[in-house]
Amino acid sequence: MAALYEGYTLCGLVPAQNLSHSGIQGIEQERDSDHVVVTDSTRSVTLYKVSDQKPLGSWTVKQGQSLVCSAVFNSQTKEYVAVSDNRVIRIWKEEDILLDKAFKATVSSDVWRVHCVHGGEPVVLFQRGAVRLLDSLLSAPQQPIEEILVQEEAIRWSTNIVAETQQFVIFTTEQKGDHFLYLQRLNPNTLQRYRLEREEPGLGPLSFSASYRDKHIHLLYLYPNGHVYQSVVSVRGLGTEEGTQALPLPRSLLLSLPVGEGLLEAASAMVLDEAHVAVVGVPHPSAGAGKDFLCIWNTNFQTLQAGKEMAGKIYGQLWCYSNKLFIPHGKTLSVIPFVCPKSSLASALGKLKQAKTEESKAPASVPSWNNILHGEKAQPSRTVETRKTRMSRKTQSTPSLTTDQVLELIKTAPVEDVEKEVEGLLSRSDIQDLQPSVGQLVSVLVSRSLTDPAFYTPSTLAQLVHTQCLCHSVCPDLVLLALEKKDYFLCQLCLQFFPDIPEAVTCACLKAFISMPDTDAEKASLDPDSVSFMETLISRERGQVGLQNGFSPTSYDEDRSDALSGGGDVIKTGAEDKKTTTAPSELICPMGLHKAVLLNEVLQTAYSDNFLLPHLKDLSSQHVVLFLQYLQFLYLKYSQDAFPQMHGLRSPSLTQIMDWVCLVLDAHFTVLVMTPEAKGLLLNLHSFVKSQVRLVSELGKIEGSLQELNKMKVNKDVGQYSIEIIELF
Repeated sequence: MAALYEGYTLCGLVPAQNLSHSGIQGIEQERDSDHVVVTDSTRSVTLYKVSDQKPLGSWTVKQGQSLVCSAVFNSQTKEYVAVSDNRVIRIWKEEDILLDKAFKATVSSDVWRVHCVHGGEPVVLFQRGAVRLLDSLLSAPQQPIEEILVQEEAIRWSTNIVAETQQFVIFTTEQKGDHFLYLQRLNPNTLQRYRLEREEPGLGPLSFSASYRDKHIHLLYLYPNGHVYQSVVSVRGLGTEEGTQALPLPRSLLLSLPVGEGLLEAASAMVLDEAHVAVVGVPHPSAGAGKDFLCIWNTNFQTLQAGKEMAGKIYGQLWCYSNKLFIPHGKTLSVIPFVCPKSSLASALGKLKQAKTEESKAPASVPSWNNILHGEKAQPSRTVETRKTRMSRKTQSTPSLTTDQVLELIKTAPVEDVEKEVEGLLSRSDIQDLQPSVGQLVSVLVSRSLTDPAFYTPSTLAQLVHTQCLCHSVCPDLVLLALEKKDYFLCQLCLQFFPDIPEAVTCACLKAFISMPDTDAEKASLDPDSVSFMETLISRERGQVGLQNGFSPTSYDEDRSDALSGGGDVIKTGAEDKKTTTAPSELICPMGLHKAVLLNEVLQTAYSDNFLLPHLKDLSSQHVVLFLQYLQFLYLKYSQDAFPQMHGLRSPSLTQIMDWVCLVLDAHFTVLVMTPEAKGLLLNLHSFVKSQVRLVSELGKIEGSLQELNKMKVNKDVGQYSIEIIELF
């Protein structure tokens, strides 16, 4: 079945004042599947790296100017193209900072949109229906532009598609309640016009989506009454001359979606493949009248495959690139990964059987140098047999079980049999082909482990996690099961390989790790690289005293003296004074080696501050003090040993350590202030933060100096000997 995975935020939104529009004009794919260009409804274009959830560049037009369509990326020239103020075409590269200094050209007619498929040439669609290739238009920007549309006819939606090496511009128009479809083919130039069938009086399509498959263009459109129609146009059936008469466009009803009370206002439907459609802004059939849902429907069997409620208002906008849905809702633009397996009745009912149950995979073909260099076909008679294939062939004396049979076996068989069969399944199959099954195997193993306390397969679960085909959303109970079973090695693997662990689970791991006895932790067999890092860190002798990473024992004493003297009169005993004003001469880790290794994994886990802070407040004051003492130990070691985390071993970064210090202090500052044993610790941490601020300040000064040097023009007429004086602000 199709599935929606755990989403994440790409960026925030600034919706319109009346909340009717998200503030986004469009999203276009950039150089690859991990980069997109987001154009807002006012003046800005921003490039994002999706996996990192961060902007790589942003460009803005001047106050008073506005962008009229979403910017596109020309992969042939590595340039961005956008249109401002209806007629000004702007072209710039990623290294350009100011749009006003980049190339721009004014054309003679208003532009509707610029389209560009990956690897193709940008195409300009004008508001009156004319189409031009960008290069030919820029060769004579003021060339006359013909009017294709009749009076009172306006474009409502457009896209472009490459079909059989030919490029098509597709757009729909509206004229007095009638809707038309235009297919503009380039090279040779032909235009065909179709009339869409009328729906109920007063109802026009809310959204359109087009795709190309099987030598046909498929147009999908959604009406406010929940009807989703499909019209199919043959590419080869298009004439070589422009069509002047609007041909009738037959349609078929794909889906009749529930709309609840009233009609849909902000909704959209998008084609995912030949059998699946993503729909946003339509009520979930079993969730009442709320319309803030994203759903995937199977059009072959009229079944709802996956659904996800979206927080905040839905604006009826949806984009799809590389198995990721981009949806604005509320004040957030979210990215929702999804998967759509091949449609069949069994998959629609959730009872898909494994195909080719008794067939073994054919051995891979060995590519030849001729094939690599000259594109010649490899000899099919030559095959390669990997070590894994040879080993599995030796061990398979009995017929192999299919994935479905192994899933049934897990439900009742003893631990030994389950481990043997799962290991055999992994060893004889290609992981890429097995990926959909890994999640099923883990889900069944976890389900039985939760219901049957005597059943648990730690090695099998670790082996499945090692395939890197899993994430937390596929098996949400796995980490909690590992904590319950005190399987700390499996916990460590999940923290390393799962990119989507929720903050609540991260804090559950933190609480479990910090509260367990050191003796229990030492029994665990953990990742060798992470253990080696802690062994190196603890055994490293104290290095030469000096300023490293903005911190030194001298500055430490000065900072503490300032902190003590700046806080007013403090009455202390002699012992307390000695304890709180002297820097520690020996750095001793406040916990055992393995316990520290597990905490390091928590420090390296991704999180969002807003979601993590509420869960951090569940830690007791004793555990908070211990955790801060460990963070202090790491910081001091990093300062003295000059970044030991750069030795190739798995270790937290200094930035991660400081971020966690700030997070814990934010969550427990009031409690720590009232805790006597935390007084000296707070003063120490204050000096750490102060040294980091000083370091960043000095780096900022150096950066400014280097920028000024870079701006200076070098005099090329310098003789063999010269003295130059450079003044820096």
